[in-house]
Amino acid sequence: MKAYGLGNHKKLNEFVTAKIEDFKKSPKTFYTLFRLMFSEKENIMYEKSEGYRIVKKTYGEVYSSALKQAATLKEQLKDKPYDSVVALQMDNSLCWLESFWAILAAGFKPLLVNLRLDEETRKKALADANAVAVIDSEIENAESELVAEDFGTELFVMSSGTSFNVKICAYCAEEFFYQIIDSYEIIKESKLMKKHYEGNLKQLTFLPFYHIFGLVAVYIWFAFFSRTLVQLNDMSPSTIQNTIKRHKVTHVFAVPLFWETVYDRAISEIKSRGEKTYSKFLKGVEISTKLHDIPLLGKMFAKLALKEVREGIFGDSICFMITGGSSIRPEAIKFFNAIGYHLADGYGMSEIGITSVELSNKAKLLNSCSVGKPMAMVEYKISDDGELLVRSKATAKYIIEGGERKEKEEWFNTHDLAEETNGHYRILGRKDDVIIGANGENINPNITEQVFMLPGVNDVCLTKTKSGENILPLLLISVDKYITNDEFRKLEENIRKTAAEQKVLSQLKIDFIKNSFIEGNDFKKNRAKIARDYDAGKFRLFRTENEKEDEEEDALMKEIHELFAFALEIPAERVSFDSDFFFDEGGTSLNYLALITRLQEEFCVNIAFDDETKLRTVRQMYEYIKEKRAEK
Repeated sequence: MKAYGLGNHKKLNEFVTAKIEDFKKSPKTFYTLFRLMFSEKENIMYEKSEGYRIVKKTYGEVYSSALKQAATLKEQLKDKPYDSVVALQMDNSLCWLESFWAILAAGFKPLLVNLRLDEETRKKALADANAVAVIDSEIENAESELVAEDFGTELFVMSSGTSFNVKICAYCAEEFFYQIIDSYEIIKESKLMKKHYEGNLKQLTFLPFYHIFGLVAVYIWFAFFSRTLVQLNDMSPSTIQNTIKRHKVTHVFAVPLFWETVYDRAISEIKSRGEKTYSKFLKGVEISTKLHDIPLLGKMFAKLALKEVREGIFGDSICFMITGGSSIRPEAIKFFNAIGYHLADGYGMSEIGITSVELSNKAKLLNSCSVGKPMAMVEYKISDDGELLVRSKATAKYIIEGGERKEKEEWFNTHDLAEETNGHYRILGRKDDVIIGANGENINPNITEQVFMLPGVNDVCLTKTKSGENILPLLLISVDKYITNDEFRKLEENIRKTAAEQKVLSQLKIDFIKNSFIEGNDFKKNRAKIARDYDAGKFRLFRTENEKEDEEEDALMKEIHELFAFALEIPAERVSFDSDFFFDEGGTSLNYLALITRLQEEFCVNIAFDDETKLRTVRQMYEYIKEKRAEK
């Protein structure tokens, strides 16, 4: 089906080429970027679900609103000098986009505040950037649009602060011009990246716009070519799946944590249907992977043989997916590429923008977690120490760190370890995370952690801890909170056996914990923070006392009890363990559907809707879930 909204052009390639040529001939300013991004006024820029409605906004409507807000902002900040820094402190929304352009159009420089940082760190970043104001709510529209061509000259992106050191990276419109040129080269090479579904290309706003990955790859790349953004109202798995299906989203760019969570839930669901079904699925994955590189045949097999699996995840509108920000488990990326989706690994940093993505359609390359070749405007090389160095016109103009400005260097040292094979690059982990063992051996946690992902393990973190004057490797195992004593003893034995087989791990300290390593708004493991929290005694260590099993059973019962109350929309104290969901508590079928949906998401067990005939009480549901978990 023909792509929508191509201006005066009949074909997508002609439309894209014309826009690029216009940008090349024009001054490299944010005004130029604004003019070109909003040139197709009738195209749908943004849509979101509001109850039973899908609300849509055109590029023209957003353009007008941004300029009206700019007029208001210019009046409110009339005592502030041109090109002052104004912080934008919001989560993803249409309001964020309008405010972003309003700040620039009013002649200021937006500082995109990373909401995942703690308040103290954010305040320090605002002070380091000399921000004169903070926008954290919708700006009122003035009666008329601001006539503005003197846009702000820079914008600032914060790093994620994973090393307790937040960097503020400055970009001009010229750097974004080269980022867009790189995206143009991508879509010329990859048919899947520019693929539409039913005439539309829709990008899910999963990644925050204040992060470089979200700003460039999700927003700038696609909005420059007038495609549609779909708002994600919250991060619950059901909301993500429902949004993708309802809006027929075509592109999803996310972090490994998301893909691994979807993968784990899908595998748990398949396993719950019995060993025969799971075995059949595994065979299908292997066949699909082998056929992947055969045109048409591979696609046809995945489309037909694994259709039910896809329908249980995102449906069939998805055309291209990217993972980035940290390493992804190989089995997760293999899963998505086998069932008929296309998931590629990409690379970038706050300081350098987006610099590569694997564009090969070959299964071996996709599943190897290769981040591909450097983009057209980017050069890579590996230092003598194995670190990836990047040179590009698209990297940050300068960086503010600790209040000091550092100018752009010719080659930026990412401090990521990398290897190159036939021009394709693979990231091996952070140089800072490498542990020097007692015998002088280098231990790369990014690689070593994978061997400890055994049944019963939620996650693994290999980091460092102090023991007197020495620094020792520390292996933390996050275990399933419902594991039995016998299961734990077997797991502990297997972990220690595996550790002994890893000869580089001499003098290794092992501890088992209940906590998750990724909490709150985190998107990836911060090994330095985990080590600090461990040394400070903030983790709950796993106990094997006899009373542990009773405590965990009580915790399971309590959690189910609270979910019953939530579904019934009444206080928990009003629901007894043996009251009937329908007859005693007045629950409806819709209430019950909400209940089992939450229970399935929380405990990864399959509960058929018609089980309402026997699973009517908290106690009955507790026994059922306990039995299902034991079967795993």
